[in-house]
Amino acid sequence: MIVVGGGLGVALSLTRRGQRVRLLERAPAFGEVGAGIQLAPNCTRILDDYGLLEEAKSLGVVPDAMVMRDAVDGTELTRLDLRHLEQRYGYPYLVIHRSDLHGLLLRACGRAGVELITDAQVTSYENTDGGARVTLASGETHEAGVVIAADGLHSLARKLLVDDQPVSSAYVAYRGTVPAELPRVRSVDLAEVVVYVGPSCHFVHYGLRGGELLNQVAVFESPKALAGQEDWGTPDELDAAFAETCDFVRDGLPFMWRDKWWRMFDRDPIMNWVHGRIALLGDSAHPPLQYIAQGAIMAIEDGWVLGEHVARNRAADGTVDWDTALVAYQAVRPEHCRRVLSTSRTWGELWHLDGAPREQRNALLRARDTHDYSFVDWLYGPTALTPDQEPPMFTPIPLTSADAEVPLTVAEGDAA
Repeated sequence: MIVVGGGLGVALSLTRRGQRVRLLERAPAFGEVGAGIQLAPNCTRILDDYGLLEEAKSLGVVPDAMVMRDAVDGTELTRLDLRHLEQRYGYPYLVIHRSDLHGLLLRACGRAGVELITDAQVTSYENTDGGARVTLASGETHEAGVVIAADGLHSLARKLLVDDQPVSSAYVAYRGTVPAELPRVRSVDLAEVVVYVGPSCHFVHYGLRGGELLNQVAVFESPKALAGQEDWGTPDELDAAFAETCDFVRDGLPFMWRDKWWRMFDRDPIMNWVHGRIALLGDSAHPPLQYIAQGAIMAIEDGWVLGEHVARNRAADGTVDWDTALVAYQAVRPEHCRRVLSTSRTWGELWHLDGAPREQRNALLRARDTHDYSFVDWLYGPTALTPDQEPPMFTPIPLTSADAEVPLTVAEGDAA
């Protein structure tokens, strides 16, 4: 079978289930950019199943708590006890450098026998009588019984299913890492994942690589984007967006990379991911905003679920009933991922409130019980992986003021 794009997780999952997998990567080398990424229990349970959890823990940090603070005055609003969370769900919350996670999966794919091909830019997808075919920019073609399109936010394969475009949030993210020996890090508890939420902005920090680095993320709404300008998210906007935040947040801005930034897009949810023998996976199917830290996790979940259904529909001679396996995959994943996309948008609205709604949000969060998991069981539990039980309905708590009505979900997470 063929995997197109950054689908290391699904390539590993399917190879473990007896499939010969060829992964086509458009870049000249396998690599990952960015800084930190958060892996909640719904992901670390899969890494454990793959035999990779201990290696991942050795490369990252298993934090003690997730803390939300007000970005204006710096006061604590609520927290999640991540050690208690591990007891509840059976697996840890882990933070890791993106390049370390990518390297871990790449090495695992190599050991498993995945055929890894670089400089392979796919320009078209098509179904065939016995499977599917992709054509490369070079004119070369590759055929297999099924093609998994893990080709990202700007997916070419998605066009086979829906005529839509990425949706701009008008928010942009700056990232940066700070070495542990610098004074900035000495005052920080690296056992905490912390998010400071402010009007139209937020700031995140947590430790990486066993505490060798402090990862920082600054996200803000761009006035230039709202005005329709093409050059938006620039460093001058970064400084202006955080001008009214507390000293700790402002002191972190000089450590951000100023030569690159990430504009934040998602897409509206779609409920059909399968076109014949071509199936979407990861951001090609469900690119989210980052507010509940589930983007990469959903892709890893997709791959694990598909691998499970391949195993269930594999005959003694090794042949797979792909039509049945793809129908089963389609039955499990889209509704959960729709909910993640919708919740991520709502959570972003909650973080960025101002005025009376901000004060109401803060009061509600301060009243929350630290061990209240009623709003994250659907996310961190195993329900996303099986069709056997219907997930609980998502019911926002309405938060109203004289001139605003904002849905509030008391879930935990952050953009990474």
